[in-house]
Amino acid sequence: MAESTGERSAYFPAIEKKYGQPMSYWFDQMEQVSDRKYPEQIAFLRENHGFSQTHANALVLYSRGSTTSRRFNNFADFLAPLDPIKQNTIREIFDVLTAKYPKMELAIAWNQPMLKYQGVYVFGVSVSKNHITIAPFNAEIIEEFRPRLTDYTVNKKTIRVPVDWKVDKKLLRDMITAQVKSLS
Repeated sequence: MAESTGERSAYFPAIEKKYGQPMSYWFDQMEQVSDRKYPEQIAFLRENHGFSQTHANALVLYSRGSTTSRRFNNFADFLAPLDPIKQNTIREIFDVLTAKYPKMELAIAWNQPMLKYQGVYVFGVSVSKNHITIAPFNAEIIEEFRPRLTDYTVNKKTIRVPVDWKVDKKLLRDMITAQVKSLS
């Protein structure tokens, strides 16, 4: 649940169950180390209380005032900090895919724009300084299309394209169609 909502407090029931104390106890523990730096607070929970990294991170960041990991509420928020070239490339990528499958839901998950089809993530994009990474979320799709991907850096589940990519509309439409068919 915590991963999908982005709310750090979603981890609290698991923290209480796993470590055997109510959250008030853990907030008191955090108050004792409130003057320490983030890595020291994480180490305190891990070394003294056996916390996992995920649970420690949720508690430390919540205690520091970060109640959510969500940075963007929608696609426009995601695009806003990007330069115009990256914005245009990403817009075109999503326009091509949603034109082919207008019922796909454009969502922000893990602070990245994603497309969902029948409740399943089928495509996502992330942005780096020098490239855009596209992800059809299916290693088999990548392998199937590898002969058409020779101009790009291809990893197991992602493809890196230039930030000023002349969007290969046919490739994107074909990949998303293969991805949708794989769900049937």
